[in-house]
Amino acid sequence: MGYSKNLAAGLLAMLFLAPAVLATDPDPLQDFCVADLDGKAVSVNGHPCKPMSEAGDDFLFSSKLAKAGNTSTPNGSAVTELDVAEWPGTNTLGVSMNRVDFAPGGTNPPHIHPRATEIGIVMKGKTEASMVVSFNSQNPGIVFVPLTLFGSNPPIPTPVLTKALRVEAGVVELLKSKFAAGF
Repeated sequence: MGYSKNLAAGLLAMLFLAPAVLATDPDPLQDFCVADLDGKAVSVNGHPCKPMSEAGDDFLFSSKLAKAGNTSTPNGSAVTELDVAEWPGTNTLGVSMNRVDFAPGGTNPPHIHPRATEIGIVMKGKTEASMVVSFNSQNPGIVFVPLTLFGSNPPIPTPVLTKALRVEAGVVELLKSKFAAGF
């Protein structure tokens, strides 16, 4: 008998609380919000929105990714970033893109994006190559592994790196000298 009383009381409580549980925000976030880059400060959700009547071509895709970057770098690669500053129509959507161009033999240094997942599509090339990468974040961030290990300030102690990487101290010091100035 006690079980059925508790069940009935629980069901009554659910009936009375259901309207509160099923309530939603009357003003959810917008699906599309063209950034007003001249507007107020950036908020948690991005830049303030332009009125749609003033958005014009800002909603359309940026042509910034159409031009190859300068690959005459030490790594033989160039990254062209495309975020809300260059493509205001992506404001509040939580996405961004990059174009990565490679010279023959070029590479993009080992890295991670701490605030995003990355997916890439090779657009052309076997010697000179280009790819477009997309992120599920409007600010994916980037951490370069070589720079983090060998160019950090304060530096990671050489004995720690020699033990972790199983190499001699001279190798670590050589690598530190290559990344002391950053990328």
